[in-house]
Amino acid sequence: MPLTPDLAAFLAPPAPEQMPLPPAARPAPGVRLLRGVPYAYRAGVRPLELDLWLPDETYHPLPVVLYLHGGGWRAGLRTEMGPRFRHWDPDPFARLAQAGFAVASVDYRLSGEAVHPAQLDDVTAALGWLNARADELGLDTRRTVSWGESAGAHLAALLALTAPLSGCVAWYGPTDLTTLPGQCPAGAYDAADPTTREALLIGAAIADAPDLARAASPVAHVHADAPPFLVLHGTEDVLIPLAQGEQLAAALRRAGARVDFRPVPGAGHGWEGLADDEAERCFTASVDFALACTAGLLPPVHQ
Repeated sequence: MPLTPDLAAFLAPPAPEQMPLPPAARPAPGVRLLRGVPYAYRAGVRPLELDLWLPDETYHPLPVVLYLHGGGWRAGLRTEMGPRFRHWDPDPFARLAQAGFAVASVDYRLSGEAVHPAQLDDVTAALGWLNARADELGLDTRRTVSWGESAGAHLAALLALTAPLSGCVAWYGPTDLTTLPGQCPAGAYDAADPTTREALLIGAAIADAPDLARAASPVAHVHADAPPFLVLHGTEDVLIPLAQGEQLAAALRRAGARVDFRPVPGAGHGWEGLADDEAERCFTASVDFALACTAGLLPPVHQ
């Protein structure tokens, strides 16, 4: 039996921007954590949630880091910044809050739940939720940096190229799905395979749907008004080769946008094989870049 409009309205979940916030946890000194806050409801799937990390004491609206986890668009957890940082105490999100950021670490629909552009729609909705509750939470969402690793870097780049953000930090992310097969080691990637991570993201094998693959690629959305980008990519990454980071950086430079591209010597995917102090340097460089973006400290691009 179809629902009447009145019954559908009665049964609908409350608008996420109007729901009460959960009580704060205290995971680290000077840090509050609002865990599992619903930001969107999508028919047929779980509620989409974010974790919001906040410094305890603030005297002005906070800049925001919107963080997107990796996992090949098929898996991954919003609770961590990748496997390389699981042992950190305080963890990276707490350290960002201690540095003066609000950090929203965001769920999005995985490829088993929906195909592209659903994931971009979700992270855009998370940005909308933050905007709607900015006054209540003490956020300055006009100063927002997207940050992601691997598949999350792909989404962070897409968000930065399609929404008004202050900057983007992209760690070892895919940037052009159409060229990725040819850049992987020989025999490691079959563009006709409909079961690759990228094929499952767009709903078809890359070889069979080049237009869909292109539309899902950050390089296809680069424009002159793009915010500043920091692109870090391991030189020994065989899962998402260094050439993917090079492509995004080259496209941004051609468009006249600001990009700081830093190959990370000896690093594999997820910073595998990197010494602890080098992983720390990657994190610190990214925090410094986010601080500069949100403080307006980056000089203009010289044409």
